[in-house]
Parts: sequence; C-alpha cells; structure tokens
Amino acid sequence: MTTILLARHGQASFGQANYDQLSDLGCEQARLLGQHYARAERRIDAIFSGSLVRQRDSAAHFWSQYQPVLEGCGELPIFDMATSSNYVLPAFDEFNHEDVFMKSTPHLRTQAQIAAELARDNQPLMRLGEMFGQAMQRWHAGGHDEDYVESWPTFSQRAQQALEGLRTQLAESTHLGEDSTVLVFTSGGVISAITAHLLEQGSQMAYQLTKSSVNTGVTAIDVQQPTPQLLSFNEHSHLFIQGKRFVTKH
Repeated sequence: MTTILLARHGQASFGQANYDQLSDLGCEQARLLGQHYARAERRIDAIFSGSLVRQRDSAAHFWSQYQPVLEGCGELPIFDMATSSNYVLPAFDEFNHEDVFMKSTPHLRTQAQIAAELARDNQPLMRLGEMFGQAMQRWHAGGHDEDYVESWPTFSQRAQQALEGLRTQLAESTHLGEDSTVLVFTSGGVISAITAHLLEQGSQMAYQLTKSSVNTGVTAIDVQQPTPQLLSFNEHSHLFIQGKRFVTKH
C-alpha cells in the first residue's frame, strides 16, 4: 500500500503583518511530529512541501527531529533541503487568504484599516477570526466566484490535481517501492478540499473540515487503489499528549 500523508503546517502568525511565517509554537509543533514519527519508527520514504514559507519551514523543523534518530537505522527519506525543486510542489499551496478576506471586506483594503477596525473591539483576535470566518463562508458559498483570484471550485480542482500529480510522480519514481509512505506539508484548505472530494462531499463539508483542521494534524490517504481511499483525517496525538496548549487551529 502506498500512503500519502498530508500534514498541515505548524501554527502561523495569525493577526500579524506577515501570516506566512511560523510562530514559536508552530516550529515546536512540527518538531514534535518529527520526534513522534522517529520514536515510533514510522518509516517515511519521501518528504515534500508546498512552496509557502510556513509549509517549507514546517518540513524543515520536522526533518530536524526525524533525521537524527533514524540516521543509524538505514536509508533516509528522499529530502534535499539544498535543492527546493526536489521537494517543493507549488500545487499544494494554500488559497490566497488575503484575497478571500479583502473581497469580503472591501472597505478594509490596507493593514492600517484592518488594525483600526480591530482596535475598536475588546477582543481583536476573536473579531479578526469572526471576520475571516464570514469571508470563508462567502468564498465557499459560490455566489461570487468571479470576484476572486482563485474561486473555491478552481481551488478545489487544483487540490485534486495536486494529489493526482503526486500519485503519478510516485508511480514513475525509481526510488520508491509499492509499499511507500510519503509525507507532504501543506495547508488546511488543501487537505480539506481533498478530503471532502474523497468523501464525495462539496464546499460546505470542506469548510467544516477546514475549521476543524489542527496545525500539524495528519491526514492519511491510500493511493495504491485506482481511486484514492481516505484512511484517517486530522490525526494529532503527537500534540495532544504534550498538552492542550499545543493543539491550535490557525
């Protein structure tokens, strides 16, 4: 059985000027996943990542903990940090969350305007979360597809193509056998779109799955069969056993 593991990136910098960077907790979450797989001797035959900083850095932090434990246990996974073209797969990038947000709140076009809006609330991060949730519902609803750089249907199709493209790449690889496990660091939207499709569900199911997606949660898919089969969704025991503060969703 060939298995693809889709891992969401670690906690990013929600509410900050640059969302696309891991928080300190996000770095630790990725390292905890690496430690967990290393200690459990979970064999990973290849590691890939989307091109976003939070995705690539999650892969690097995972690798920093996974590699040392397994160096003496045989052949290491295919993962060349020095050459991004060997492991970066842009098709697994997240949707443009800034575009989704701005199209829902056209009166807030700049960081200064957003900051001023949030400053009027006693709980600015909670308010930001509410506003983004409303933006996501608008994007998923399908009534304004022409507004977006990448509409939900287009994004969902890209996510399916990303999975299928990786399946093809693995089938043609001379380094991987039929019983291989491949880890891809991507984002919650991509994972949810793929999962909803495998469950034969639409955008509203994908939206609910996105809301429940945990940072560094892992979704497993069997791609050996003609049709990919979902094995598990959002598994995050590597975080839960460390304490609830490690379990985050943004």
